[in-house]
Amino acid sequence: MRKLKVAMLGFGNAGSAFGRMLADKHEEIKERYDCDVIVTAIVTGRRGSIVNPGGIDLEKVCTAGASGAFPEDTEGLGALTAMEVVETADYDVVCEMTPLNIFTGQPAIDHIKAAFARGKHVITANKGPIAWAFDELEQMAKDNGCMFFYETVVMDGTPVFNLTEHTLKMCRVTEVSGILNSTTNYILEEMAKGRDYDSIMESGRQLGFVEADPAMDIEGYDAAAKVTALLNVLMKAGITPDMVDRTGIENITAEDIKDAASRGKVIKLLCCGKLDEDGKVTAFVKPVEVEMNDMLASIDSTTSVVSITTDLMGKISVIEHAPEIEQTAYGVFGDLLRVIEGLQQ
Repeated sequence: MRKLKVAMLGFGNAGSAFGRMLADKHEEIKERYDCDVIVTAIVTGRRGSIVNPGGIDLEKVCTAGASGAFPEDTEGLGALTAMEVVETADYDVVCEMTPLNIFTGQPAIDHIKAAFARGKHVITANKGPIAWAFDELEQMAKDNGCMFFYETVVMDGTPVFNLTEHTLKMCRVTEVSGILNSTTNYILEEMAKGRDYDSIMESGRQLGFVEADPAMDIEGYDAAAKVTALLNVLMKAGITPDMVDRTGIENITAEDIKDAASRGKVIKLLCCGKLDEDGKVTAFVKPVEVEMNDMLASIDSTTSVVSITTDLMGKISVIEHAPEIEQTAYGVFGDLLRVIEGLQQ
């Protein structure tokens, strides 16, 4: 039986959920794929690291949750950095789940490069590397014979990249659009109900999807990074988030929303990228008034949608309904299964 060793960079909510999913499905993976998946390294920013070449007890470390300290008797406890783990630990595939730096994609980009340099496969749930350095990383993966998967970076476990790669063969993508930021979608919807901004933000924080500092969402940076990632993969755009024409919702008022409603419209933060007359990809993120009978108007609360326009199959839309952290974990889990399948070919 093949043994596949996994190193996890980051063990927050998504990482902890992925760990639980991997533990729950451990025996089933062995039976279906004849592969024993073990986690040999976990590194966090505040709780230290665990390195155990024989395999970490996932059920034990997951009991601590995403913020609690690891059990003191956990074998391999230490204080290695993510880069030290990438460069020295014994693993076959690294799962890059460190916090996003939306303005540079670092240090996640360097983590991935270091893994490829060792001939290791990479799964990333971090949109930064795909938004800021996709072409370079993709080429480095090819040069070193490594697999590189990133389904989770835009819509959690929703199969967007897999859809185009496996079921839209020979289709040329000419436009990508959608509602990709759940925080702003929630805020605009609640404003339309007449709620004040402070109570909306407090409710969102209690529900767990509004950050303590939501500026990256509200000002459109997160949406810009996501649409950049989509365009780089699906349209080979070769762009970075600072090349997206970005306008957030920070200046949208209750009066703007009421005025739109009086004309049968609703305001949504729309992401879009398409080919211009010169064959280059241009992109924007901005609040747009949408007709009430438009599909986009029905995208409520934390639901997201992406629409892909192609030359051979026309326009296809994929909706992710109110995802929980398990959907993010499944995106990483699904990519891990792709690695296993790739190793069997």
